Amino acid sequence: MTTLIKLEEISHAVPRRAFLTRSGLLLSGTAVALLSGRDALAAKSGKGAESDLRILNTALGAELEAIAAYQVGAESGLLQKPVLDLAVSFQGHHKQHADLLYKTITQLGGKPMAARDKYVFPVETLKNQTDVLRFAASLEKGAVSAYLGAIPVFGNRDLSKAAGSILGDEAMHWAILRNAVGDVPVPDAFVA
Repeated sequence: MTTLIKLEEISHAVPRRAFLTRSGLLLSGTAVALLSGRDALAAKSGKGAESDLRILNTALGAELEAIAAYQVGAESGLLQKPVLDLAVSFQGHHKQHADLLYKTITQLGGKPMAARDKYVFPVETLKNQTDVLRFAASLEKGAVSAYLGAIPVFGNRDLSKAAGSILGDEAMHWAILRNAVGDVPVPDAFVA
């Protein structure tokens, strides 16, 4: 199957560290600053900080849901080896995003949300590898839209930069998953 060959080439052609560096997942200067507590990123008092914390917690909730969704896909028995490896890799990215968001929320004085005990996914519709990949692609598309919507409303502009880095990674996930099922990887010139 040519799709699997392409996925295998994608997942092995670029060393993981180089891929992460290009995708912005190795913590950017902004993300490192967020985690180190630099004054430039200290929480603003008042309404702006509260709003930023709500946005960060919403993003954390979405990342925790993505982690759970990739777990369902990985445990479904429907993914062939190269695709399973890629899905586990993407799940790892979501874990890194969640970890960064958790630490940032804590640093800014907020209380990070916890993962739900149970998530409801349309597992009855997942009958084959393509179904799982289309489901994952729909979640990634939703993540792209959510981060795109969050970036302009952060009061702390450095949080917008960090969210932009995560958005880039989510967009790559979405494109790779679309390609894996034979869809045009980048369907439009603009993301809505």
